[in-house]
Amino acid sequence: MTQRHLKLPPCAAGLLLVLAGGSALAQPGPEAAAAPGLSIVATTHAQGAQIYECRAGADGRLSWAFREPIATLLEGGRTVGRHYAGPSWELAEGGATLVGRVADRLPGAGTGDIPWLRLEVTERRGAGSGGRLEPVTVILRVNTAGGVAEGSCPTAGAFRAVPYTADYVFFAPSGGG
Repeated sequence: MTQRHLKLPPCAAGLLLVLAGGSALAQPGPEAAAAPGLSIVATTHAQGAQIYECRAGADGRLSWAFREPIATLLEGGRTVGRHYAGPSWELAEGGATLVGRVADRLPGAGTGDIPWLRLEVTERRGAGSGGRLEPVTVILRVNTAGGVAEGSCPTAGAFRAVPYTADYVFFAPSGGG
Protein backbone atom coordinates (compact mmCIF):
# COMPACT_ATOMS: atom_id res chain seq x y z
CA MET A 1 0.00 0.00 0.00
CA THR A 2 1.43 3.38 -1.00
CA GLN A 3 1.06 6.26 1.45
CA ARG A 4 0.07 9.53 -0.18
CA HIS A 5 0.37 13.00 1.30
CA LEU A 6 -2.13 15.82 0.86
CA LYS A 7 -0.90 19.26 -0.10
CA LEU A 8 -3.07 21.64 1.94
CA PRO A 9 -2.52 25.07 3.41
CA PRO A 10 -1.72 24.89 7.16
CA CYS A 11 -5.21 26.01 8.23
CA ALA A 12 -6.82 23.31 6.06
CA ALA A 13 -4.43 20.71 7.45
CA GLY A 14 -5.57 21.67 10.95
CA LEU A 15 -9.21 21.17 9.95
CA LEU A 16 -8.32 17.85 8.39
CA LEU A 17 -6.63 16.73 11.60
CA VAL A 18 -9.69 17.62 13.64
CA LEU A 19 -11.90 15.69 11.23
CA ALA A 20 -9.55 12.71 11.16
CA GLY A 21 -9.61 12.58 14.94
CA GLY A 22 -6.16 13.99 15.60
CA SER A 23 -5.04 17.16 17.29
CA ALA A 24 -4.15 20.18 15.19
CA LEU A 25 -1.90 21.40 18.01
CA ALA A 26 0.01 18.13 18.27
CA GLN A 27 1.02 17.91 14.61
CA PRO A 28 0.73 21.19 12.68
CA GLY A 29 1.30 21.43 8.94
CA PRO A 30 0.14 19.60 5.82
CA GLU A 31 2.55 16.70 6.25
CA ALA A 32 0.64 15.68 9.39
CA ALA A 33 -2.78 15.68 7.73
CA ALA A 34 -3.25 11.90 8.02
CA ALA A 35 -3.43 12.11 11.85
CA PRO A 36 -1.66 9.73 14.22
CA GLY A 37 -2.29 6.08 13.51
CA LEU A 38 -3.90 6.58 10.09
CA SER A 39 -2.42 6.44 6.59
CA ILE A 40 -3.98 7.67 3.37
CA VAL A 41 -5.00 4.77 1.13
CA ALA A 42 -6.61 6.78 -1.68
CA THR A 43 -7.75 10.27 -2.57
CA THR A 44 -10.50 10.75 -5.13
CA HIS A 45 -12.09 13.87 -6.58
CA ALA A 46 -15.88 13.80 -6.79
CA GLN A 47 -17.99 15.59 -9.37
CA GLY A 48 -21.73 15.25 -8.99
CA ALA A 49 -24.84 16.61 -7.34
CA GLN A 50 -26.48 16.73 -3.97
CA ILE A 51 -30.14 15.79 -4.45
CA TYR A 52 -32.81 17.58 -2.39
CA GLU A 53 -36.55 17.03 -2.06
CA CYS A 54 -39.12 19.70 -1.23
CA ARG A 55 -40.78 18.63 2.03
CA ALA A 56 -43.00 20.14 4.68
CA GLY A 57 -41.29 20.64 8.03
CA ALA A 58 -42.88 20.26 11.48
CA ASP A 59 -44.18 23.81 11.10
CA GLY A 60 -45.84 22.94 7.77
CA ARG A 61 -43.51 25.18 5.74
CA LEU A 62 -41.89 23.75 2.64
CA SER A 63 -38.10 23.60 2.48
CA TRP A 64 -35.36 21.69 0.72
CA ALA A 65 -34.41 18.48 2.58
CA PHE A 66 -31.26 16.54 1.65
CA ARG A 67 -32.08 13.22 0.02
CA GLU A 68 -28.87 11.71 -1.43
CA PRO A 69 -25.60 12.36 -3.23
CA ILE A 70 -24.69 11.11 -6.67
CA ALA A 71 -21.14 11.60 -7.90
CA THR A 72 -18.41 10.19 -10.09
CA LEU A 73 -15.08 9.52 -8.34
CA LEU A 74 -11.97 10.48 -10.30
CA GLU A 75 -8.23 9.94 -9.93
CA GLY A 76 -5.95 11.77 -12.32
CA GLY A 77 -8.96 12.73 -14.45
CA ARG A 78 -9.95 9.06 -14.89
CA THR A 79 -13.25 7.64 -13.56
CA VAL A 80 -12.50 5.08 -10.83
CA GLY A 81 -15.83 4.75 -9.01
CA ARG A 82 -18.99 6.31 -7.72
CA HIS A 83 -20.52 7.81 -4.58
CA TYR A 84 -24.22 7.51 -3.79
CA ALA A 85 -26.85 7.16 -1.05
CA GLY A 86 -25.88 5.38 2.12
CA PRO A 87 -23.53 7.24 2.05
CA SER A 88 -21.66 4.70 -0.07
CA TRP A 89 -18.41 4.64 -2.06
CA GLU A 90 -17.62 2.04 -4.68
CA LEU A 91 -14.43 1.73 -6.72
CA ALA A 92 -14.44 -0.13 -10.03
CA GLU A 93 -11.43 -2.25 -8.98
CA GLY A 94 -12.17 -4.65 -6.18
CA GLY A 95 -15.95 -4.48 -6.43
CA ALA A 96 -16.46 -3.77 -2.72
CA THR A 97 -18.63 -0.94 -1.44
CA LEU A 98 -17.98 1.05 1.74
CA VAL A 99 -20.89 2.47 3.72
CA GLY A 100 -20.28 5.15 6.32
CA ARG A 101 -21.90 7.37 8.90
CA VAL A 102 -21.11 10.98 9.70
CA ALA A 103 -19.01 11.28 12.86
CA ASP A 104 -18.08 14.98 12.65
CA ARG A 105 -18.54 18.02 10.41
CA LEU A 106 -17.05 21.43 9.78
CA PRO A 107 -18.61 24.20 7.67
CA GLY A 108 -17.64 24.50 4.01
CA ALA A 109 -15.58 27.51 2.92
CA GLY A 110 -18.60 29.45 1.60
CA THR A 111 -22.30 29.58 2.40
CA GLY A 112 -23.11 27.61 -0.76
CA ASP A 113 -20.56 24.87 0.02
CA ILE A 114 -21.57 21.65 1.74
CA PRO A 115 -19.69 20.87 4.97
CA TRP A 116 -16.45 18.96 5.34
CA LEU A 117 -17.19 15.58 6.94
CA ARG A 118 -15.46 12.85 8.88
CA LEU A 119 -17.22 9.56 8.22
CA GLU A 120 -16.62 6.22 9.90
CA VAL A 121 -16.97 3.06 7.84
CA THR A 122 -19.85 1.02 9.27
CA GLU A 123 -20.30 -1.65 6.61
CA ARG A 124 -18.53 -3.34 3.71
CA ARG A 125 -20.58 -4.88 0.93
CA GLY A 126 -19.52 -7.09 -1.96
CA ALA A 127 -16.62 -9.37 -2.52
CA GLY A 128 -13.75 -9.32 -0.05
CA SER A 129 -11.45 -9.18 -3.03
CA GLY A 130 -8.52 -7.45 -1.37
CA GLY A 131 -9.28 -4.16 -3.10
CA ARG A 132 -7.36 -1.17 -1.83
CA LEU A 133 -10.36 0.20 0.11
CA GLU A 134 -10.75 -3.00 2.14
CA PRO A 135 -8.78 -1.74 5.20
CA VAL A 136 -10.38 1.76 5.19
CA THR A 137 -11.96 2.84 8.49
CA VAL A 138 -12.29 6.63 8.03
CA ILE A 139 -13.34 8.75 5.04
CA LEU A 140 -12.98 12.52 4.90
CA ARG A 141 -14.93 14.81 2.59
CA VAL A 142 -12.86 17.98 2.14
CA ASN A 143 -12.36 20.84 -0.34
CA THR A 144 -16.08 21.07 -1.00
CA ALA A 145 -17.55 23.49 -3.53
CA GLY A 146 -21.27 23.95 -4.09
CA GLY A 147 -23.97 21.45 -3.19
CA VAL A 148 -26.21 23.57 -0.92
CA ALA A 149 -29.86 23.98 -2.01
CA GLU A 150 -30.85 27.61 -1.75
CA GLY A 151 -34.05 29.44 -2.52
CA SER A 152 -37.68 28.63 -2.08
CA CYS A 153 -39.15 25.24 -2.56
CA PRO A 154 -42.26 25.47 -4.79
CA THR A 155 -44.13 22.18 -4.44
CA ALA A 156 -43.97 19.26 -2.01
CA GLY A 157 -42.28 16.33 -3.73
CA ALA A 158 -40.25 18.49 -6.14
CA PHE A 159 -36.56 17.60 -6.55
CA ARG A 160 -33.48 19.77 -7.03
CA ALA A 161 -30.00 18.60 -8.02
CA VAL A 162 -27.29 21.01 -6.86
CA PRO A 163 -23.85 20.49 -8.48
CA TYR A 164 -20.90 19.98 -6.14
CA THR A 165 -17.29 18.89 -6.09
CA ALA A 166 -15.27 17.51 -3.21
CA ASP A 167 -12.27 15.39 -2.41
CA TYR A 168 -12.78 12.10 -0.57
CA VAL A 169 -9.74 10.90 1.37
CA PHE A 170 -9.75 7.25 2.48
CA PHE A 171 -7.76 6.33 5.61
CA ALA A 172 -6.74 2.98 7.09
CA PRO A 173 -4.82 2.19 10.26
CA SER A 174 -1.08 2.56 9.65
CA GLY A 175 0.46 -0.76 8.70
CA GLY A 176 -2.67 -1.79 6.76
CA GLY A 177 -4.39 -3.44 9.74
